[in-house]
Amino acid sequence: MQFQQLAYFVAVAQARHFTRAAQTLHVSQPSLSQQIRTLEKELGAPLFSRARGNIALTDAGEALLPLALRILADADTARHEVLELAQLRSGRVRLGATPSLCTGLLPDVLRAFHDRHPGIRLLLEEGGSHDLVRGLARGALDLALVVLPLPSPSPALTTVELFQEDLVVVSALDAEPPPAPLRVADLRGQPMVMFRHGYDLRDLTLAACRAAGFEPGFTVEGGEMDAVLGFVRAGLGIGVVPSTVAARAGEGLRVTPLAPPGLRRTVALAHRSDVAPPRAARVLQQVILTESVPPRP
Repeated sequence: MQFQQLAYFVAVAQARHFTRAAQTLHVSQPSLSQQIRTLEKELGAPLFSRARGNIALTDAGEALLPLALRILADADTARHEVLELAQLRSGRVRLGATPSLCTGLLPDVLRAFHDRHPGIRLLLEEGGSHDLVRGLARGALDLALVVLPLPSPSPALTTVELFQEDLVVVSALDAEPPPAPLRVADLRGQPMVMFRHGYDLRDLTLAACRAAGFEPGFTVEGGEMDAVLGFVRAGLGIGVVPSTVAARAGEGLRVTPLAPPGLRRTVALAHRSDVAPPRAARVLQQVILTESVPPRP
């Protein structure tokens, strides 16, 4: 089995078409088809069903696809590791982070890393912890900033807890101030602006409200972090956001802490346990461990 054969197999599996896959790979279709047949012969099973011109994965193809994606991603990581120059003058790091961490924590951390290693390219992927865990598992990310606990079941990951931070309530300056001290139970009946499905903050806020015995009401839901803050500034409702985000939110927002015990989340840095991160990623890892002190609102 060769890397080229796996790359051809993945291209056909994703395109569901031999001609389009050959065009993407810049090879002739007969050459691609021959490589697929050779791979099928080596594996002892057909990988594609070609009935009536429709290309579909067989059971064997479905089983091979995630493994092939992971093998190719690992090979790509190894290639970049070998090609990195001394003193980290070149290279790349594929970092995943939740949108709130991209807004609140990462600007300072990535600035510190870039100042020390300007030749390293930073490839950032935003997503919820569930999506980032999947990205690590398939080899698409080197590191990820996630919110604990991780979804279960999770692949073999190594996690290092970075910090815990409070969640706070933000509201428009010209809106009626929330009661003080503010408890989760006081959010009952308050119009709320809520994040889209897949946001860790959405799940945490809903769980806290339900634990307090009520179902929150939304005026707007489905937004990303910047949209949620904008809707709150416009007076459409209150929002529950991390203190790191509130510290950078700028003017137009009132920040109200929650009374003890409040709401907290745990932020961690994760990578695959079975593969050592590339050299550049290990250096970024150290910068994150030393620089990730959340700002106060």
